[in-house]
Amino acid sequence: MVAFAHPRLLIRMKMPKVVKQYCPKCKKHTDHEVERVKTRPRSELKAGQRRFRRATAGYGGFPRPKYEGRQKPTTKIPLRYRCKVCKKAHQKTCFRVKKFELVEA
Repeated sequence: MVAFAHPRLLIRMKMPKVVKQYCPKCKKHTDHEVERVKTRPRSELKAGQRRFRRATAGYGGFPRPKYEGRQKPTTKIPLRYRCKVCKKAHQKTCFRVKKFELVEA
């Protein structure tokens, strides 16, 4: 079930847990299991994070100006598709949706 508020903005979306898609490894259409990609904890050892920690350390203020615009009304939902034949997983481009739900089909 899909409900629309705007032609390009999805509000609520239900997607089956198993879909038939093209597998780049098998080079044919096979059944794929759909799963949401969980966000992992960000590494403190990355160069950008080290630079940020160095800039915010001490008595100085925040190193960059605060974001003054409004927030996006929706979030991007990354999905991972895993082929049932070869077990190879691949991700497709995300889409914006407010509420996302995987259902049995």
